[in-house]
Amino acid sequence: MVTLFVFASYFGLWIQSQLTGAGVSMWNLIGMTFRKVNPRSIVRSKIMATQAGLDDPEMSTEAIEAHYLAGGNVQQVVRALVAARKAKTISLTFREATAIDLAGRDVLESVQTSVYPKVIDCPPRGAAKPSLDAVAKDGIQLKVKARVTVRANLQQLIGGATEETIIARVGEGIVSAIGSAASHKKVLENPDVISKAVLAKRLDSQTAFEIVSIDIADIDVGANIGARLQADQAEADTQVARANAESKRAAAVAEEQEMQAKIEESRAKVVESQAAVPEAMADAFRTGKLNILDYYKLQNVNADTEMRKAIAGGGQRETPEQYK
Repeated sequence: MVTLFVFASYFGLWIQSQLTGAGVSMWNLIGMTFRKVNPRSIVRSKIMATQAGLDDPEMSTEAIEAHYLAGGNVQQVVRALVAARKAKTISLTFREATAIDLAGRDVLESVQTSVYPKVIDCPPRGAAKPSLDAVAKDGIQLKVKARVTVRANLQQLIGGATEETIIARVGEGIVSAIGSAASHKKVLENPDVISKAVLAKRLDSQTAFEIVSIDIADIDVGANIGARLQADQAEADTQVARANAESKRAAAVAEEQEMQAKIEESRAKVVESQAAVPEAMADAFRTGKLNILDYYKLQNVNADTEMRKAIAGGGQRETPEQYK
């Protein structure tokens, strides 16, 4: 009864395998159950490969089962191998396909991208800036939108950079190409100079894609960045000149105040000297070096001098009380 039950359970899969030439034996089907492998998935994958004419010696039943146990998508790998064989231009082995699948990439989508190239917007849709902004040598800003056509490079799909790297490299190349242009008019006249300059740099190196073409979808003229920078520089120079002038003015005011202080100090010395004159005259009277007649003569001379100054308009007339 047990033998009949087991035979009835796997008879459908076994007969499909035998009729299609997949070569999956009854013992293999029974062993898959004990190894916790889905026999239906393995048999269908094996039949699909056989019917498509895949003759890779490494794609045995044990290898397909091992890939299933490793967590791979067996049917997706077989579909990718069938698509690569039908394309006739793609070289893909079972080992490479399983490695790509276990690496977390969609191997079938990669094969389809290799057959039918994929278009990537640069910058991508929904980016912070809707265009790539670059400035030519004449200071005029250009806003560029590009479309990059790529196809999958199956040999570098494992460990190769993704679309984000392609977008970043192409954006950098476009900005560099515009920045090296002598005039923005030349870029507007021949936008293909940007594509040629970017393609010449081999930006798809060490990536999972091969760049087929770079097309400039849109290019617009932006602001005059050069004039704005010159205006900002002129404003900065003006502020520096004003600061220097203010510094010089403050220094001149300080020097003026210092000179005023020196003048006041000199006046104080003069007043001090004038205050000593009466004392000296009194001492001269006491010692007999100056008599009263000489004093009056000196007073007359001073009076005449002050009168002449007053007549000539040379200043105020000093009074004898200033000497006391």
